Amino acid sequence: MQKIYFVVVGKIKESFYTEAVNEYVKRLSRFAKVEIKELPEGANPEAEAESILRACKGYTIALAVEGEKISSERLAERIKKLSNEGKDISFVIGSSCGLSDKVKKAADYRLSFSDMTFPHQLMRVILSEQVYRAFMINAGATYHK
Repeated sequence: MQKIYFVVVGKIKESFYTEAVNEYVKRLSRFAKVEIKELPEGANPEAEAESILRACKGYTIALAVEGEKISSERLAERIKKLSNEGKDISFVIGSSCGLSDKVKKAADYRLSFSDMTFPHQLMRVILSEQVYRAFMINAGATYHK
């Protein structure tokens, strides 16, 4: 079974974000083994880089505003391709200070959800939902509309 890692910096402070992430992780568990690797915030993105890179396993997708914007269907295709190749996936969300260039350059792929900036805690919910949606698309389920 494929492993999905959410490598995230900082803690979620609001319980409603935690509940939402936990719900999507629970739903995802029928498709993949999911692990959230929550790392402490550093003084700046460069200080966080080494711990982020150590936590990543398999194919690394860094969330970055300058990354590629793709549809849910294209994300599903990418996940399916990686699964067929036997690769685990690490999705990286930086702290409120962003990601260092070192992490962005080390990533296999940079993904952007928008030109807008989102709170990193909310981004965890959005990412976990989109990964769940991708698996549902790949399963041919009716969740995706």
